[in-house]
Amino acid sequence: MTKRILHVVTNVSHYDDPSHPTGLWLSELVHAWDVFEEHGFEQAIVSPQGGFAPLEPRSLKFPSYDKAAKSWHADPSRMALLENTAGPESINSADFDAIYFTGGHAVMYDFPDSEGLQKITRDIWEQGGIVSSVCHGYCGLLNTRLSDGSLLVEGRKVTGFAWQEEVLARVDKLVPYNSEEEMKKRGALYEKALLPFVPYAISDGKLVTGQNPASAKVTAEKIAALL
Repeated sequence: MTKRILHVVTNVSHYDDPSHPTGLWLSELVHAWDVFEEHGFEQAIVSPQGGFAPLEPRSLKFPSYDKAAKSWHADPSRMALLENTAGPESINSADFDAIYFTGGHAVMYDFPDSEGLQKITRDIWEQGGIVSSVCHGYCGLLNTRLSDGSLLVEGRKVTGFAWQEEVLARVDKLVPYNSEEEMKKRGALYEKALLPFVPYAISDGKLVTGQNPASAKVTAEKIAALL
């Protein structure tokens, strides 16, 4: 049977300060999508509200704006997938083998408290599927509880965008919270690479997480290997 992946993207277009735009970090979707496509997996996209997924302007610049990201951005049929994403209520969790939370600072706002996304994540996890994220996508796992009431991330190894990387990216004054710290507060066993911004991904059973934009491909390859 063909494996199916559900990508999660944001609907948020700016930080608390509307003069600072944000959105989906395009390469984090594209690099994973390309890996899954090579494996012949079917793919779909969901967002907390459904509908339009804005792009993070900084993701459309060097070094993240590589050949793959440019190709997607220039393809109307690909971009149409981000014009009209599915809402959580229209997703049947039983149809998917894995969920993959993409990043961009925007997800810090609309991923953590989306009950629709939490339900899909819990269902996929409890039916034996893979739960995964890259970069800020791990904010989508902060508050997800399993049927027994425990937090999915508690006691499990997790990585995601590090506070050091926020500081180096000069957005530490803009972000609504310290996601690395919030993960640790929930009992997650947070890990990161020795150096910032290098590819780094880890698996803890069916939980697969990548640290930063450069980690999307290696994260997707770990997911594909598990599938």
